[in-house]
Amino acid sequence: MRPFYAPLSLAGTVRPERRTEVVIVSKARNGRSQRPCIDEWRLSEDWNDWRWQLRNSIRDLDSFQDLLGVDLGKDKAILEETLESFPMSITPYYASLMDRKALRTDPVFLQAVPSPQELTISDEDMEDPLSEDLDSQVSCVTHRYPDRVLFTVSNTCSMYCRHCTRKRKVGDVDSIPHWDDIQKGLDYIRAHPEVRDVLISGGDPLMLDDSLLDRILTELTSIEHVEVMRMGTRMPVVLPQRVDQDLVDMLSRHRPLWINTHFNHPQELTDESTRALSMLADAGIPLGNQSVLLSGVNDCPLIMRDLVQGLVRRRVRPYYLYQCDLSRGISHFRTPVTKGIEIMENLIGHTSGFAVPTYVVDAPGGGGKIPVMPNYVLSWSPTKVILRNYEGVITTYRQPSAYKTESCHGDCAACRLQHDGQDHDDTGVAGLLSESNEDISLVPEGCQRYERRENE
Repeated sequence: MRPFYAPLSLAGTVRPERRTEVVIVSKARNGRSQRPCIDEWRLSEDWNDWRWQLRNSIRDLDSFQDLLGVDLGKDKAILEETLESFPMSITPYYASLMDRKALRTDPVFLQAVPSPQELTISDEDMEDPLSEDLDSQVSCVTHRYPDRVLFTVSNTCSMYCRHCTRKRKVGDVDSIPHWDDIQKGLDYIRAHPEVRDVLISGGDPLMLDDSLLDRILTELTSIEHVEVMRMGTRMPVVLPQRVDQDLVDMLSRHRPLWINTHFNHPQELTDESTRALSMLADAGIPLGNQSVLLSGVNDCPLIMRDLVQGLVRRRVRPYYLYQCDLSRGISHFRTPVTKGIEIMENLIGHTSGFAVPTYVVDAPGGGGKIPVMPNYVLSWSPTKVILRNYEGVITTYRQPSAYKTESCHGDCAACRLQHDGQDHDDTGVAGLLSESNEDISLVPEGCQRYERRENE
């Protein structure tokens, strides 16, 4: 049997137990041992040690109740049943952000603590809604888009988000990547020169030991055709202590590296998270944020505006706002797409352009991210385009009368607009627009009209 590949110094992440007792105790006045409350922990000198935070992650409901001084009441039994299907792990830091006076509606609580609704599986729910497994030619790599790949190097997280699209994998000790799996992924990237962009994800890649992550980044940097690396992590949100000087120094040696994090609510923008973001930004690492639209958490235009404006104040560019995926057990988080459009209507024009994320539906079946926007083009003719702005003002843009359209077949030998010999991607709708592509239509698989033509 192969040895487990795992973080070198993160105790408890190789085979996380469903129920883990808290290891630090304090003495009650009657002399009996009891668990400390979260407020006592915050005063501990170990609080800012991210390894201590991981060792003391909350993975059972008894510990959660004791630490926060709350009672889950009659729901506790069914929540225990939920944990059998979808395990829980919450860092003490993230638990400390919960409003214990309004726990049931607290946005941090809703993202971290299991809900009985997770056991309600809707007809539209899927194990792998984005077909990542089908688009994985080798372990750890999902190759969906022409020039970029998803490279999953970890399946563990410091906190298991209740809305995770990869609930089928995260926390499953049987799918922790080994180094030979990662090596196969690296070999795949080397063998595909069209891959210029690698997104390192998981789980959370910052669950890896610094030296192991450094090794992966070094291998990727050595691949000549890899132009940019991106990393997706929620550590600045749920465990900002992980961003220490050693990590930042290591990451800053690998360029160009972009980091996307995952803030969903302004309540997560704390002094600790601000410090972590500042360290990364000061090191010259560009930062972005990917939020998920979640019912009861951030499905409010004012909350989302506060979030994106808080992010840009911390030098983080809002990148995507995702429509919640069709993963099993998260249907209670999903909103109508029209709610996302309403939020975008309240952002575009109402705040700085660079504070507005792109609202996307990650298409089921692996269709990729589809941007969804309010309609701003109302009509058009050969000479005019009729537009409306965020205020509802309708205006006219006159098309240029002197513009000369020339057919372009991609050779461009005598063209002023040189493209340095780059190949043009003639797939999809872009292919129909290309003069070098002779196709006149895109035909969906199973089209009865075309099947009749073939059979007659």
